[in-house]
Amino acid sequence: MNQPVVDLSVPPLAVLHQRRSRKWTENPPDVLSMTVAEMDFPVATPIRQALMAAVNTSDFGYATAQPVELSRTLAEFARRRLNWAIDPSQVTVMPDVMVGLLELCRAVTGPGEALAFATPNYPPYFHELGTEGRRVVTIPMHPDWTLDLEALERALEQGIKAFVLTNPHNPTGHLLSHGELAAIAKRCAAAEVWVFADEVHAPLTLPGATHVPWLSVSDEARSCGVALTSASKAFNLAALKMAFIVTAGERPRQLVQRLGPQQGHVGLLGEIAALAAFGDGDAWLDALIAQLDHNRRLLADELAEQIPEITWIPPQGSYLAWLNCQALGLGDDPAAAFLERGRVALAPGLDYGAPGAGHVRLNFATSPEHLSDAVRRMRRALDG
Repeated sequence: MNQPVVDLSVPPLAVLHQRRSRKWTENPPDVLSMTVAEMDFPVATPIRQALMAAVNTSDFGYATAQPVELSRTLAEFARRRLNWAIDPSQVTVMPDVMVGLLELCRAVTGPGEALAFATPNYPPYFHELGTEGRRVVTIPMHPDWTLDLEALERALEQGIKAFVLTNPHNPTGHLLSHGELAAIAKRCAAAEVWVFADEVHAPLTLPGATHVPWLSVSDEARSCGVALTSASKAFNLAALKMAFIVTAGERPRQLVQRLGPQQGHVGLLGEIAALAAFGDGDAWLDALIAQLDHNRRLLADELAEQIPEITWIPPQGSYLAWLNCQALGLGDDPAAAFLERGRVALAPGLDYGAPGAGHVRLNFATSPEHLSDAVRRMRRALDG
């Protein structure tokens, strides 16, 4: 019997713990892990077939420095899935999105100079962007996870050199509207501040929402910003090291050209996998989004029934749930109690900055059975 084209079956916990990724090796085998932003689903069949063909021919050499076919395939995927017109000649490959962000920040800031991002936010921003004497300015978000534009204006007045924008936002899953993005672009362009838009979760926009690509917003956005993306989140390929910086103007293109030969350090298997994902992965991605939408609703139902004290705004994109557990009386780090007493691992909110006190991030890219088990374990931690 042939393997189905779309396979989203998730193995039992014991089998998941046989994986060697950080998500499944950092806790004992009785712990259900919902932490690191990787999915439990099998990789899409076209990607698996492409990688197995590379294995069978020992195709483990160096990647093409600037793969033309891959840039074109990415552009077609962006047009088809995101309503985003990309010029393939303005696509530059990078080992991953974080490397691209680091290199961009190094290019526009020096010791003592500042860059900014909204909080809560992706933990490596705190540990890696503010290195080599650079300063980090954090900008708060409103309770509905929209950006505090007055706080952004104050940061611009302080002389920041770059604003790192995460859209869809991590950890909240908020999708910035065209109006929000246009307001950011207007302010940053007027202040001659760069915007680096991390859009790695954009293909995981969930039903009921629309992702607006940064470079589609306005001439101001295109003049002061670049976008970064990858197949790593939507297709679960973080290990394969392939990402893209996209520009839509001469000034940003010149900035990217200053970064040096990072494109020489990408992995060939990442190129092969990304080509298969963007070219032949639509059916799998459609099924994945439907499953994530189901899981999002299931999580809402389970929490409402078992732990109604937890409040949250269901994400518009990605598979990450940002849960406010402050009413549970577990202190600033409820993840510790859930792990110790419930044997479920959730990402501690404080890893995402001071606004994360009393919060956890839950990854629901798993089977409905594991997701329901996670909520039961959380409930057990409260009852134990």
